[in-house]
Amino acid sequence: MKSIQYTTLFVSLFFVGCASVPQADSTLSQKVKELKAPSEGQAAVYVYRSKSVVGAALKKDVWLDGACLGETARGTFFYKEVMGDQEHVISTESEFSPNHLKLKTDAGKSYFIQQYIKPGAFVGGANLKQVSDEEGRKAVNEYSLAKGGDCSKPSIILENK
Repeated sequence: MKSIQYTTLFVSLFFVGCASVPQADSTLSQKVKELKAPSEGQAAVYVYRSKSVVGAALKKDVWLDGACLGETARGTFFYKEVMGDQEHVISTESEFSPNHLKLKTDAGKSYFIQQYIKPGAFVGGANLKQVSDEEGRKAVNEYSLAKGGDCSKPSIILENK
């Protein structure tokens, strides 16, 4: 009987608890939210996680070209300028193996990538999708810039991307 109670408690916490990650300085956050054009020859990449309550208790790593952007929590985003006119790989931690999204960038453009939580066998997984400028800009304006560079796993191998 106690195992049923503990299982119920665990499942409840999975859906209602909220993970948090360190936030960037508010001045920097406001500057990034201006959504200005990237530097010459660069493209801007915004990776955000929606405010969905599914998997709210989970933090998930995000990498760009194998380098850690940071851990996400609901309602957070990261910003990074990358070389334009190249292909880049955004990756996220998932239940059994990372998921990758290839992104061909054009210099001077901004790209918005949504990380979303999906049900898993033992714990929620994560995946990525590119969204429209309109949807991405709206999310970035509503969400908080997370402090980057801290992933729970030290690096990600981009083989089989």
